[in-house]
Amino acid sequence: MPQETSKAAVTAEKPDLLRDRIIAQAQRIWRPAGTAIAVLLALLLTWHVIDGQHGLSVWQQKRAEDRALQREIQELEQENAQMRQQVERLKSDPEAIEREAREKLHYAKSDEVIWAIPQIPANRSK
Repeated sequence: MPQETSKAAVTAEKPDLLRDRIIAQAQRIWRPAGTAIAVLLALLLTWHVIDGQHGLSVWQQKRAEDRALQREIQELEQENAQMRQQVERLKSDPEAIEREAREKLHYAKSDEVIWAIPQIPANRSK
């Protein structure tokens, strides 16, 4: 019977050894593969953060566009303020009304004569 016990123990050890070998082989294969997959995922994530749809490149472009639009808004607000002042002057100041009528509409007082001097074209050669 001792031989039978030893045969049974050897037979029981063989599946354990085989299982351990399979696990060791799987670890040898999967550890580098897992590392490669993790590195690949990290690289993809880095690419997405930099050049993705909402990445740093797009963010910088939008930030520059925002600055340009803010400058344009400031310029337009200043222009609007100047136009409001001009409108207020035209509503209340008779001299401003007269100046606009003379400059833009070429109006004259009844005792004045307007002389129109033709302009020489800039591209005319001498």
